Amino acid sequence: MSCQKAALELNTGSQPGPKSPERTEDVTAFEDYGTGLLENQLSVCDFVKIQKAFESPEPRKIICMSREDFTQKMTEIVGWGTKEEYGELFDKVDVAQDGFINWDKLTSFILLELNKQDEQAKATVVPQWKDLEFLPVKHKDNIQKVIFLKSSSHYLTISKEGLLAIWGENLKLQETFPITSDATKLKHLWVTSLVSLENVNKIAVAFTSKEICFYDLLSKEEFACQYKLQGLKGTPICMDYWYDPLDANESILSFGDITGKVQAIAFTAALISLFERPASACEDGEATMTINWAELLSGCHKCCHILEHKLHQGDWVRQVTYNASLDAIISSTTSNTNSVVLAWREKSKKHLHMTSFNIAQGIHAFDYHSRLNLIATAGINNKVCLWNPYVVSKPVGVLWGHSASVIAVQFFVQRKQLFSFSKDKVLRLWDIQHQLSIQRIAGSFPESQDFRCLFHFDEAHGRLFISFNNRLALLAMKSDASKRVKSHEKAVTCVLYNSILKQPSQCEEDTNEPYDN
Repeated sequence: MSCQKAALELNTGSQPGPKSPERTEDVTAFEDYGTGLLENQLSVCDFVKIQKAFESPEPRKIICMSREDFTQKMTEIVGWGTKEEYGELFDKVDVAQDGFINWDKLTSFILLELNKQDEQAKATVVPQWKDLEFLPVKHKDNIQKVIFLKSSSHYLTISKEGLLAIWGENLKLQETFPITSDATKLKHLWVTSLVSLENVNKIAVAFTSKEICFYDLLSKEEFACQYKLQGLKGTPICMDYWYDPLDANESILSFGDITGKVQAIAFTAALISLFERPASACEDGEATMTINWAELLSGCHKCCHILEHKLHQGDWVRQVTYNASLDAIISSTTSNTNSVVLAWREKSKKHLHMTSFNIAQGIHAFDYHSRLNLIATAGINNKVCLWNPYVVSKPVGVLWGHSASVIAVQFFVQRKQLFSFSKDKVLRLWDIQHQLSIQRIAGSFPESQDFRCLFHFDEAHGRLFISFNNRLALLAMKSDASKRVKSHEKAVTCVLYNSILKQPSQCEEDTNEPYDN
């Protein structure tokens, strides 16, 4: 198979090279990023020619070229392009100004440029959405949380009145269960939050009775309560759970309450047991074990320890999360003082030191992007601010465009974009690099004036969930088939590996001609 045909097979949407008549059927290696720069116009065949120029007849010998040698040989070998263009390419590759380059340096530069351009292209891709739909929920009160269980490929939703709904990956409602506590006799017992403890196959549910109950997903009984944490000083209203993917024994359950306190339980033997069972406890493995918060504070349970701070000083903690890359617990309130607090774990892992952002009028929510090292905040003052977690004096960027309080933000991590949703039901998608709004969706959502909103973007499935009280709206991304790279025009019928050539051979429908990649 010719180099030209290989280039056509490896790339889509071909466009002719501008320099040479004989290259009209060739495909540029970086066609999606436009022409202009020499490196963006080189084809697969061109790179093969360049590689051969760097090959030495002697094994393990590395061929290096000076700027003069490179510009002279490339114009002769490739057959198009000027010495000035190849000189500019040489200067870009020779960043250390050594005066020479080799094949490894050239390919490293090309790959880095390709990766950079790919990231930029992703950041400007605007998702296309299917029509907004409302899921057939059975919740009668505000939906408090939506989570996806990777282990079972199910979604869970829970509402204020304690109804837990289980959904299939196809979003078909499968079952509903009432999740309650022994304090059900209380007239106003509400569920406030839900988290999944995936490493130990449990869920934790927080109640207004100042309790957190842990339910075993693998129990013979349906959602049997295994642990009940009681005696909390304030009602927990938000929770977060993290575990170490390299050592699932290490995990952290963090929660914030209505007194402004942020607390966390750091587990050190989660796979064995979250809490130590006292010797006097019932031998029945299905029985609920009650733990008092004072016991944890005193250090009676050796398999975990407590972290806490009170920097929010009486304001309700609206959101809390532990981030491993920062090794810090991030929390927020609607106050303009200590709006966002970062509680950094010290080397001992048992003490915290705090830093905070003061944001005018406070915020409703936040999200953190570890690769960009940015915290995005949903401002009550209509602004979305971007913060470096180590710079508390001012944000590194401000996204303007909302006309009402921003009530939710969440990063589209892979594309380095950001969703924001405001009180007037306007959804925006932002290009973080350029700090520009690239998509605005409005007019599709319910017209209710007073509503409690839950915002959750499931990036793996391309699904955006937005709740309006007890209604759950779904925006699903359309699959972008046009962006898929195709190696064949017709269906592939078989693939064989050629051990001599060390490459696969493939056959299309309606043809007996094999293609060697």
